[in-house]
Amino acid sequence: MSRDLQRRMMAEFLGTFWLVFGGCGAAVVSAAYPHLGIGFTGVAFAFGLTVLTMAYAVGHISGGHFNPAVTLGLWAAGRCANHHVLPYIVVQVVGAIAASSVLWFIASGQPGWVPGGFAANGYGALSPGHYSVGACFLAELLLTFFFLLIIIGTTSRGAATGFAGIPIGLGLTLIHLISIPITNTSVNPARSTAPALFAGGPYVAQLWLFWIAPIAGALIAGWLGRTLYEPDAIIDTVVVEERSVA
Repeated sequence: MSRDLQRRMMAEFLGTFWLVFGGCGAAVVSAAYPHLGIGFTGVAFAFGLTVLTMAYAVGHISGGHFNPAVTLGLWAAGRCANHHVLPYIVVQVVGAIAASSVLWFIASGQPGWVPGGFAANGYGALSPGHYSVGACFLAELLLTFFFLLIIIGTTSRGAATGFAGIPIGLGLTLIHLISIPITNTSVNPARSTAPALFAGGPYVAQLWLFWIAPIAGALIAGWLGRTLYEPDAIIDTVVVEERSVA
């Protein structure tokens, strides 16, 4: 494995870890805290802020995907090299599981803590608002489609440079403001997988939707992006940090 790929994978691990720990942590620990809970709005901003902060911290190393659907959508748009797809997805899932493990350890340190759904996603009886499987599938597909459209558009030729992390983070915030009552918001198969493993069997059984719908929406956006935006060639860059010489 090349040094460049190692650094990319580490960046994706850290970014996905922070997204799951920060976003799901806000939902598990802070959303309904007695008298001072941050509620749906706080959780939505927590997810958006995780992506915004890590986009600037490590996005220049790996592209800042932190999400298998984003990786596949950017691949469909011609923005992700073939040999990066599988390593990125694997390390994103590992990072999400690691974050959920740490979150479980911390949250369970409170006396009388009850995990409940542990911020997992669901439809039907496991949906916060008990939305049907069809409604949840459409919501996840549509919201992931627009999330990828925001990512592709703000990183395309002609877009303002250096600011993509802001609309991407705010876009994810908006997505959560819309869909937390519907599915608890996924648009990210890694984010869905990790909490479900801790929440238990019924949530694991519903994971198929939170892989298929986000990936389908991302692929559609990626293919549309090839037509809508100016083509950008894939450049398999090697990350080089500038160092000042005393």
